[in-house]
Formats: sequence, structure tokens, C-alpha cells
Amino acid sequence: MVDFQSLLDAGAHFGHLKRKWNPAMAPYIFPMEKNDIHIIDLHKTVAKIEEASAAMKQIAKSGRQILFVATKKQAKDVVAELAQEAGMPYITERWAGGMLTNFQTIHKAIKKMDQIEKKSQDGTFDALSKREKLQIKRQSDKLQKNLGSIKDLKKLPAALFVVDVTKEHIAVAEAKRCGIPVFAIVDTNSDPKGVDFLIPANDDATKSVELIVREMIEAIKAGAQERKLEREENEKSEQPEVKAPRTSARKSTRKPKEATETQEEAPKAE
Repeated sequence: MVDFQSLLDAGAHFGHLKRKWNPAMAPYIFPMEKNDIHIIDLHKTVAKIEEASAAMKQIAKSGRQILFVATKKQAKDVVAELAQEAGMPYITERWAGGMLTNFQTIHKAIKKMDQIEKKSQDGTFDALSKREKLQIKRQSDKLQKNLGSIKDLKKLPAALFVVDVTKEHIAVAEAKRCGIPVFAIVDTNSDPKGVDFLIPANDDATKSVELIVREMIEAIKAGAQERKLEREENEKSEQPEVKAPRTSARKSTRKPKEATETQEEAPKAE
């Protein structure tokens, strides 16, 4: 669980310069500055992290996916690594316009990428010329770079987690158009409008981003584990009961056939 001190140590409390602030973030900022920099109220950050992680856990428990979006240099590597741990899709390169609002086209591109990969493995491309192979490889590399991290995303995600809503404003806008809830780390210079689960914190410090995203990933793992345990319990309860075999004691209560016949023939002998 993320606490006040760990956020403080990660520098999550540092906002942007006072002149760059967004008034909509006022409820999450201390009424003071340090060196003309706004200071984020980490007590509220802790509360918002708990709220967001609880919601993340429920989404994961339902078996749905959360798409992580972080294309800024300070966050992309750590977000990619953590999202892979939980088996969640992520975008750390350029956000392709229409990725959510025109998902069918994106899905076709993913299928094409999969087909190229299969053909390259089964020897289909062996008969092609060197130039054709090079063209296909370039196309494949481009698709892998932009869409390789979401190849397992077969339908629209259940939620979006965004680092820096100002930089990823197109992703946030598309999510709202599609009715997809947005989780986001929001700094003092950003507009929280359109964010359903806001986490006020420094979105420029790698340690700050890593700490918060890791908490979300742990919540996802916990939700997935609970889902797995529930499914196992349900499978056990649905298994038919196996009737116990007859015991030797029960069999011994029956009279032997030979003894019965002897008793019936005894009067006739007299």
C-alpha cells in the first residue's frame, strides 16, 4: 500500500510553476508554494490512490482489460514493464488517432500483423524476392512498434490509465466518446476534466509514476487472483457427487443363497 512517506520520498508532491497551474486542480494543492512551485497535498493523493486501486481491482476481477497509456519519455519504459507484469495492453509509442473510436480498423491492422508473423515462420515468404521480403519486414516492424503491445486487445478496453492527461488529451477524449472510464495521474498544470479516477501527483518524476502505477498493477493482480480462486471454487461445486461403493458390512447382511435353500428343504427331509 502506498503511503504518505513513500510518495514524499518519490517526489510526488512537486507540482509545476505557479504561473502554469490549472485552477481546476486547486482542491489538490496546498495554499502555499515553494520556490514558486505548487505543492500537491499528498494526503489527498493517498486517498485517491486507494479509490482508484479498488476500482482497478474490480475491473480485473471481472476479467476485463485496462489499457495503459504513457508516451512521455520519463514514464514509457516503467509503464511498459509494469503493464507486461500484469498482462495488460499498453501504448508507449505514438497514440494513433482513432485507436478507440475507430477500433475496427486498428483491429484489422493487428490481424494483419499476426498474419505476417505466421507467414514468416511457416516459410511462406521463402519464395519471395529479397526486395519483397524487405518491404514486408519494414511493414511488420512498423506495426510491431505501434501495435505490438496491444496485439491481445480483441475488443475495447474496460478502462484507460493515463500518465499526463495534457500530453494524452486525444486518448482521454476518445475514451470519453466511447464511454470508457479514465484513470489518470494529473499534475498541477493539467485539466482534470474527463478523468473519472484522478490521482493528483507529479507526472514528470519517474519514481513518482512508478510508485503509483505499481500500486495499480498490484490491484489488478489481486483482482485476477480472486477471479481465479472463484472460478476454481465454482468448478468444484459443479462437479457431480460420486456415490460411495457398497461396504462389506452391508453385503454381509444378506443371507447366503445356499443357506436359504437348506432351510427351505429341511421340512421335506422329515
